[in-house]
Amino acid sequence: MTSGVDTPAAPRRAAAKSPTWWARIFVGVLVLVAVGAIWLTNVLLTERFTTTTRTRAEVRMSIYVGNLVSELQRNSVVPQLLSRDPELISALETANFTASNERLASFGEEIGMASILLYDRDGAVVAATDQSILGRNDSAMPFFADAERVSTTVFTALPRENGSYGFFYSRRIDIGGAMLGVIAVEVDLSRLERSWAGTQDAVLVTDSAGTILLATEPRWRGLTEDAALANTSAPSAIARALRFDEWSSPYDTYLRGEAVLRRELRVPFQGWKMVGFTTYASIREQVNAIIALEIMAFAILAALAFWVSSRKSASRVVLFQRESAELRALNMRLQREIAEREKAERTLEVAEQTLVQSSKLAALGEMSAAVSHELNQPLAAMKTYLAGARLLLQRKRPDEALSAFQRIDDLIDRMGSITRQLKSFARKGSEAFAPFDMRLAISSALAMMEPQLKARRIAIVRTLPSDPVMVMGDRLRMEQVIINLLRNAFDATNGTPNPEVTITLAEGETVTLTVRDNGPGIDDLDALFEPFYTTKAPGDGVGLGLAISSGIVADLGGRLTAHNATSGGAAFEVQLPRLAPDAPAAVIN
Repeated sequence: MTSGVDTPAAPRRAAAKSPTWWARIFVGVLVLVAVGAIWLTNVLLTERFTTTTRTRAEVRMSIYVGNLVSELQRNSVVPQLLSRDPELISALETANFTASNERLASFGEEIGMASILLYDRDGAVVAATDQSILGRNDSAMPFFADAERVSTTVFTALPRENGSYGFFYSRRIDIGGAMLGVIAVEVDLSRLERSWAGTQDAVLVTDSAGTILLATEPRWRGLTEDAALANTSAPSAIARALRFDEWSSPYDTYLRGEAVLRRELRVPFQGWKMVGFTTYASIREQVNAIIALEIMAFAILAALAFWVSSRKSASRVVLFQRESAELRALNMRLQREIAEREKAERTLEVAEQTLVQSSKLAALGEMSAAVSHELNQPLAAMKTYLAGARLLLQRKRPDEALSAFQRIDDLIDRMGSITRQLKSFARKGSEAFAPFDMRLAISSALAMMEPQLKARRIAIVRTLPSDPVMVMGDRLRMEQVIINLLRNAFDATNGTPNPEVTITLAEGETVTLTVRDNGPGIDDLDALFEPFYTTKAPGDGVGLGLAISSGIVADLGGRLTAHNATSGGAAFEVQLPRLAPDAPAAVIN
């Protein structure tokens, strides 16, 4: 009887205990599988992502090397060309360097050189893009001494006081076997350094002796690679031992306390080489992201096992109650969010209506300001001519007064043309375009600015071709652009001891007009052509001249740009399509 009662009890107890043991065994096996899978995933993915990162680093460095070699090769031919320039040779023979500085400055701006220096046979600087160094004697400089000994172009990397390097191509200027001087061109490689610094890689370039010439870290220049890396902070041995990625990562060295991959490429130039360091953190992040997903998956399986092992109804009721409470709270939050979004949509509709009205008012104000600005120039000129005519009549000189009245009549016609022109801005059509000579437009604009020139005594330097320079467009609108540029140049030279404005007209694939002053230059080039942007005092300008001029040049199929000249001052450049040579041309009287 007792045995009959006890016998079925044992299986029930075994049945009650067996799920717990099976759950524990399942969790133990799951932990072992998880550790093995995570270790294998770390090894395989680290190797794969490391290979990918190395390949990308090699591609980037190949591009860097190509850009560096291209920049060096592009500049290597400049001294050879300048050494054959007849004007520079003539200047060295006659010791007359009046026009040499401006010529070197124009070469420097066109080619993009850091600086160009012309030396006489004694090593004195007789002409340069930077006129502040004229007269300096560099006969002891390596690039002068090396160029003096050979008849080919010489490249020199010269260390400077600030730790950087200057790179020079120099060449002798000979005539009849006799040395007249040396032409030296400084190559600007700093912009390549800045482009490298914009990436996550650390890059350096060494010469054949292993000295660092270029680097994204300025303090590395002048050192060897080992000395440069010794200046960086690496983690301690204990910290390295505790790093998880040290188990399998093929890192090369430490940089700024981080494990990095090192890549080295040969630069086909005088034994140079480029070394790049790519951070290993990105590889670790990618591997850790996938490992985190695996851990999450195993955690979900473990949670599922624990849930199966604990089936008590009370816990399920508590769970369901908690979830129900969360759902109710979520529903209330959603209702509040829906109400807030509906309120925001109504507010947005009101704001859109207000913005439309503000846009209409802004357009009306801009049109009024544009009309006032465009009519201000001829009105100011008319006032000047009227004052002159009154004075001439008082002095019994009626013939000259009639000439002033004729100019006033021309200005009235110009005002009528401006009002018609403002109507045509909306159409932006080309029905009024006709061939005209840019030289005539420049002469006419200077005649309009004659009162300002007489009042200010500004030196005007004109460089115009002897043959007509024909373009297709509206000559009146082009004169308006030139007058705006001249007015800006005159205003920029206020306070300058010797104000000077240079007007250069060149013809090549395009027609290029350059107006340059010797003022203080431009601070904000980005906002220069925006409407209502001005650096003048209140009442002196509304900031529409350059915006309108840019629109006119764009209508003519050209482009208006501005930059600060290396020799000081601002330079505005108008580029227009050149008319075919067989088109009819006007002739300057």
